[in-house]
Amino acid sequence: MRRRFRAGIVAPPIREAAPAEPARSPLVHAAVLVPIILRASGATLLLTQRTAHLRDHAGQISFPGGRCEASDASPEATALREAAEEVGLAATQIEMLGRLPEYHTVTGFLITPIVALVTPPLNLKLDDFEVADVFEPPLEFLLDQKNHQRHQREFQGVTREYWAMPWQDRYIWGATAGMLVSLHHFLFAET
Repeated sequence: MRRRFRAGIVAPPIREAAPAEPARSPLVHAAVLVPIILRASGATLLLTQRTAHLRDHAGQISFPGGRCEASDASPEATALREAAEEVGLAATQIEMLGRLPEYHTVTGFLITPIVALVTPPLNLKLDDFEVADVFEPPLEFLLDQKNHQRHQREFQGVTREYWAMPWQDRYIWGATAGMLVSLHHFLFAET
């Protein structure tokens, strides 16, 4: 994985599928950390379950992350800040690998996914206002194309397609699943 990022391989951008529509303006810039946990039993991915009362994406499964702030020097700074605030990940445990293509959501967010390796042990401290739970599905499961499903859903009167990856009793879908598909394309694209 480190070698792919160092080689400068570029994955194609992924956008939530939708019929042609006018662009929403302005887009909300955000960044997420895609934290790959280096467990002795195999790599996992740390995901959060957002609390049900949040204004944006309530109850959904997501990566630690959020809106870019003026004080953030880069999307990487946003991802690190948000990961520390939401789940208590220490920057000293994080090895940044690189960016995946920006992900444009139908809800008006332009998200920069930052892939990183995280060294355990994790001493997580959840922000209980934003994060209801965390869990770690195996990275192997998430990168296996057999587990990448396409679904449709009506949103604001328009039928839209999205990615989903059900795992155990969790439903990973939308932007989070789309960014995982992007990670798959990045890691397994022909060079």
